[in-house]
Amino acid sequence: MSSLPPLNGHDPASLWQRFRGLLWYDEPLGVWLDVSRMGLEQHHLETLTPSFARAFAAMEGLEAGAIANPDEQRQVGHYWLRAPELAPDPTAGAHIATEVDRLEAFGTDVRAGRISAPGGGAFTDVLWIGIGGSGLGPLLILRALGGQGEGLPFHFLDNVDPQGIHRILSLLAERLRTTLVVVVSKSGGTPEPRLGMEQARARLEAAGGSWAGQAVAITMNGSQLDRLAEGQGWLARFDMFDWVGGRTSITSAVGLLPAALSGVDLRGFLAGAARMDALTRVPDLRRNPAALLAAAWHAAGDGQGRRDMVVLPYRDRLEVFSRYLQQLVMESLGKRLDRTGAVVHQGLAVYGNKGSTDQHAYVQQLRDGIDNFFVVFIEALDDPAEVPAIDGEHPGDFLEGFLQGTRAALSEGGRQSLSICLRRFDAAALGVLIALFERAVGLYAELVNINAYDQPGVEAGKKAAAGILDIQGRIGALLADGTPRDLETIAAALELPSPEPVFWNLRYLCANARGYSAEGDWGRPESLRFQRS
Repeated sequence: MSSLPPLNGHDPASLWQRFRGLLWYDEPLGVWLDVSRMGLEQHHLETLTPSFARAFAAMEGLEAGAIANPDEQRQVGHYWLRAPELAPDPTAGAHIATEVDRLEAFGTDVRAGRISAPGGGAFTDVLWIGIGGSGLGPLLILRALGGQGEGLPFHFLDNVDPQGIHRILSLLAERLRTTLVVVVSKSGGTPEPRLGMEQARARLEAAGGSWAGQAVAITMNGSQLDRLAEGQGWLARFDMFDWVGGRTSITSAVGLLPAALSGVDLRGFLAGAARMDALTRVPDLRRNPAALLAAAWHAAGDGQGRRDMVVLPYRDRLEVFSRYLQQLVMESLGKRLDRTGAVVHQGLAVYGNKGSTDQHAYVQQLRDGIDNFFVVFIEALDDPAEVPAIDGEHPGDFLEGFLQGTRAALSEGGRQSLSICLRRFDAAALGVLIALFERAVGLYAELVNINAYDQPGVEAGKKAAAGILDIQGRIGALLADGTPRDLETIAAALELPSPEPVFWNLRYLCANARGYSAEGDWGRPESLRFQRS
């Protein structure tokens, strides 16, 4: 293939040559990928080729069952979820296929009323309790594909915000008796879903519901949650495999159960992901769409994440896709250390919402402000026949015009962008997008020599939170005698290096009916004295 001309936003002939040289297209899927407006030059293609050879080999090893998360001695097998025959263990492959059948049948039976609420009536709602990928994946499935079948309305407890919990449970009110409750926790010990489950159970039983007849667990076989669900005779249990991480769990029960309960074409979703998986196994940088994506990211940020990714899907159904990518990309690539233990502070920040809404929000800065980003445009060409032209004007024509206009304006301003185009948007297309970005993340991680499948920063945050909760408990025990104390005295008694965490905890406790009171000026922490009644 001929050499690429350098990126020049003011030279149409050069841009056309780059477009032809870097355009990737797959006819069966109806997907185009264009990275020609990125700073990906000929020398990048040449110098990255040896690194990609190693990256392709690493991905092949991953799919063959190599240990990908050495911290936990775990394989990473989300690719097997849409191609069970590729699982290195035939028993695991058979189990995957069986679980998909069970999930599909369960969803069908709930929607048809063959599986009913304990009182005998049909289920009316679904309450989904999960955190991180266990909440974002289902939310993406529902926002992107929901409403295309006969399904149940969903409500999410994806945080431990008491006001949020109260709002959702109060909204359901008496319908809690006919609400299917799904609790998602891989280990069964994560605090957020456990707390959400306890709150939901208390409110459901107070409303006259029967928890065991309404509760479903998605967790690992033999986990704390699995044992609880089995012992109490919950309505159903589905496996969340040990080798599936939360941010890559959307093609597991985490994404398939909401698809089944919503009447979404889950088989098409899996087939689209499997087809893209096959295309991204091609060991050729120019013929592999995920490799082109990873190379474009690498070139844009000098291999050090110096540019942020702004995701602009021009479809309302993909409004939460940027949030989904935030976890997938940032949790996978945001690492302090590389595989040799060297401090590298790698990462790729992701932002975005949707077009053309954001043309009236922050495209002004993208065009004329600080040049520290690249844009990912995502479009689908199919328009519903139910939205006809009125007075000769098609809304889709304007949407397409806004996309192309924004892309051209950014290019003219020397700003980088890439474009993904889908001939039509359906369940298979969502699977395509998921698989494309999953593989691009894996390949990019290999280029910069980091582990995309661990999360030491997340674990550090969990440990820090546990430490703060411990301090809260120790404060309560100290003040239980009713004696007033200032912050310095409390911190010294608890052997803390600073009174600041004491201030934070007591500010929260005093704001709620916990029996704590304070005298003094909250703007002058040293003046405060606290006691507990």
